Amino acid sequence: MSDIQGQCFCGAVKYRVAAAPKWCAHCHCTMCRQVHSAAFVTWFGVPLEAFELVEGEQALQWFDSSAEARRGFCGRCGTPLLFHGRRWADEMHIARASLREGTVMAPGAHVFYDSHVDWADCGDGLPRYGADGQALP
Repeated sequence: MSDIQGQCFCGAVKYRVAAAPKWCAHCHCTMCRQVHSAAFVTWFGVPLEAFELVEGEQALQWFDSSAEARRGFCGRCGTPLLFHGRRWADEMHIARASLREGTVMAPGAHVFYDSHVDWADCGDGLPRYGADGQALP
């Protein structure tokens, strides 16, 4: 799989990925939930060198969500798109919902599930991991 394409809601920021995703997972961490205003966010990770910003260099804005990571969003429409952190410095994490079309990879797990909300049932049978990376029952 190659040439994955996506964009923000208004189309001001467009990206392309020239490599298959390394992984795809649902993140339940508090920061992702707050930034996206959602119960969880589905991300996929790609090699940093395979990520290309095709359009929107001026529109793409970054903010430091912690001392260890930053998040990219469209400064025009506000769509949250990207995550880049020190822990995974060689990867770009991309919000799966920003894909133009198609499915890049099915999610394989729930991460940071120890901080999930109790009002959204995730009865999909996928493995669940806590903030420490350990499997949860």
